[in-house]
Amino acid sequence: MIIKSSEFVISAVDKKQYPQEGFKEIALAGRSNVGKSSLINKVINRKNLARTSSKPGKTQTLNFYLINKEFYLVDLPGYGFAQVAAAIKEQWARFIEEYLKERKELKGVIQVVDIRHEPTNDDVIMYEWLEHYGIPTLVAATKSDKISRGQYQKQLKLIREKMKIPKEQPLVVFSAVSGEGVEEIHNWVEGILGDREMNMDQ
Repeated sequence: MIIKSSEFVISAVDKKQYPQEGFKEIALAGRSNVGKSSLINKVINRKNLARTSSKPGKTQTLNFYLINKEFYLVDLPGYGFAQVAAAIKEQWARFIEEYLKERKELKGVIQVVDIRHEPTNDDVIMYEWLEHYGIPTLVAATKSDKISRGQYQKQLKLIREKMKIPKEQPLVVFSAVSGEGVEEIHNWVEGILGDREMNMDQ
């Protein structure tokens, strides 16, 4: 996939604000501090289009990025951040669930986890939820530059077992620093947008 153009379009807090062109959408879900914004920037080859924050939990909206004037990447609010008030967490959960269940333009989700750590219960619940609703999902294990390659298989095995990811299900190692995994993500997105099945199992 060649990225020709990318632009931030809107931060939506209500479904009435969602773009209405009918372009297909790929959403990104993950914990607040897992590196979704860095992944977006690397995948679309832009340094600061998706804003990264030193304060996890800051993204409280659905952020729509138009890519190649053909499809949207949609950054969902991060989940599972302890310092966010329970009432706000509940509001986010409803917000995210409504989008994932009802948005007909949504074609797939990239779920972002940290390769260094065992997936949290929130990670497991999100993956189970996506599987239950039949939403094509790519799990991207980020921050691979922070561990040695010799640790990859052990950590990937841990992620697969904890989240119960089937062997045939995509699981990509990713680094926003080195660019590892960018090509695999591009291929998966192309496959989803073209309605082709892709197998990128590590």
